[in-house]
Amino acid sequence: MRVCHVITRLIVGGAQENTLLTCAGLHERGHEVTLISGPTRGPEGSLADKARNAGYRFIELPELVRAVSPWLDARAQRELTSLFSRLRPDVVHTHSSKAGILGRFAAHRARVPLVVHTIHGMSFNRTQPGPVQMLYALLEWAAARRTHAIITVADALREQSVAARIAPRDKFETIYSGMPVEQFTPTRYDRDGTRAAWNIAPRDDVVVVGTVARLFRRKGYEQLLPIMSRAAGLDPRLRFVWVGDGAQRAEYEQELSRRGLRERTFLTGLVAPDEIPRILAGFDILAHTSQWEGLPRAVVQALLMQTPAVAFALDGTPEVVLDGRTGRLIRNGDAEAFAAALAALARDPDTRRRLGAAGRQWCLDRFDARRMVDRIEALYERLAARPRA
Repeated sequence: MRVCHVITRLIVGGAQENTLLTCAGLHERGHEVTLISGPTRGPEGSLADKARNAGYRFIELPELVRAVSPWLDARAQRELTSLFSRLRPDVVHTHSSKAGILGRFAAHRARVPLVVHTIHGMSFNRTQPGPVQMLYALLEWAAARRTHAIITVADALREQSVAARIAPRDKFETIYSGMPVEQFTPTRYDRDGTRAAWNIAPRDDVVVVGTVARLFRRKGYEQLLPIMSRAAGLDPRLRFVWVGDGAQRAEYEQELSRRGLRERTFLTGLVAPDEIPRILAGFDILAHTSQWEGLPRAVVQALLMQTPAVAFALDGTPEVVLDGRTGRLIRNGDAEAFAAALAALARDPDTRRRLGAAGRQWCLDRFDARRMVDRIEALYERLAARPRA
């Protein structure tokens, strides 16, 4: 099949990694794959070079910018329509909010036979003002009318979409976001060597609580900082490692200093996706406080490395963190309970090992990228076999 994937930008992020794995998997199976992306800029890092060197066609569309811009958005939709008319894909598969809306309207206008969209995280969510949520919900509803199937990376996103009346339930299919699970094998990595880079020696009586997320609002740092203060007060052995970069880094560093946490927190800066397994090998616990998630890939990756997680019970997180089985789930906003859970796990290495082992098995069975591509390919084939008006 000729398949065209469209995404707004290729920063280092979960939706982008998912899309690249999908494109690579389909390309390896003999499909003719084209990936279209807007320009990728900013401190979050770029995966554009990885797309350029993957063997399939990659097109960067300058007009497809992340920020709302009526003039550029209209031009981007026209350019996408022209590209689809020229490439004549059997399937257009869109990702992310901006590309998802513009790409589906363009595919409909170009009379593409099949249009699929993946929701990696809701474009309207609890962190936005009410009028903004209503506008995005309306746009998603209109785009869904031009879509043959909508993939959600977690059941929670399907339920939220159905509740918002974006589309009927039978238009949705949950396909969990896949990982290259073979890279996440704990025995492949040097735990002590990783921790040495954080000035932690093997003999040190230290418990490392790590976080993997862009230094960006809505990724949970406003919630994490008071949790760290409480947890450090409960167990002075705790040290913290933040993996990622972003626009709010200087602001968060100031807050760490104000709270007296700067000396016990190591910031790695931007880390390439291929380096994440090595970093996770140095963690004892993952803290995940993001306020806007689809499926939390960082949690899946930590569990694959047998690192238990403490996380807020939001969106798709309860589908990965099973309370008492693969980690601890905390009611959103309960900083005291979150800090207490971190401190309790810090004191109990046997429970950490038990939760980590169960978490690895849970994720191996569900989040393999090959299984994800199998199911996406099967969805395309089912849709192609249906009679269409």
